[in-house]
Amino acid sequence: MSAFERLSADVIARVAKLPTSAVSDALDKLGLPGQVDGLRPMLAGARLCGQAVTLSYLPMGAAGGTVGEFLHLAEAGDVICIDNRGRLDCTVWGNILTEAAKAKGIAGTVIDGVNRDVGESRAYGYPIWSCAAHSRTGKDRVALQATNVPIVLGRVRVDPGDLISADDSCVVVIPLARAADVLRVAEEIEAKEALILRDIRAGIDLAEARRSHGYHALQTKGA
Repeated sequence: MSAFERLSADVIARVAKLPTSAVSDALDKLGLPGQVDGLRPMLAGARLCGQAVTLSYLPMGAAGGTVGEFLHLAEAGDVICIDNRGRLDCTVWGNILTEAAKAKGIAGTVIDGVNRDVGESRAYGYPIWSCAAHSRTGKDRVALQATNVPIVLGRVRVDPGDLISADDSCVVVIPLARAADVLRVAEEIEAKEALILRDIRAGIDLAEARRSHGYHALQTKGA
């Protein structure tokens, strides 16, 4: 049994079609945090959208510990989200995990920290977002503290099952309980921006196109 409520395939597929900019605007309009700072894609042009399986790491303590086993917690289409406290000196993801995750159909990995074997992940077409690339192993440096618990990516809380969307621009976190609301608003925003672009391409002045479709209130909370 899953550790969290499963969203419908339709909701995930519809969010997957939206750029993170539209999702970000919808989060702003609804007064929700969710835009993760400081992470970048290791594979240019990659996109992902799936529910979060969360991992919390801590520095190795006197009791020891390991980097842990966790892929069995994820289903095809899920996103592995790793909170390594933004550490830049040791990794928690490499080529073996990449191959195993890819074979299982996992959508991708998001790390508040670093990963290694970037060339291999690119060759496999496996999407990873992290702070940077680095080669030093996390073995004997970090320990897997807990799985499927609330974690933090950047300054954003991520609960198990939250919907993660990522592209070249950003990683955004959609709270599981508000996924339908965020999707509705994001689709409305994307539709209005499409109308603005249509008008511009038809020769209408930018200011007029923005004004006629309410551009300046698209992201405003309560507007």
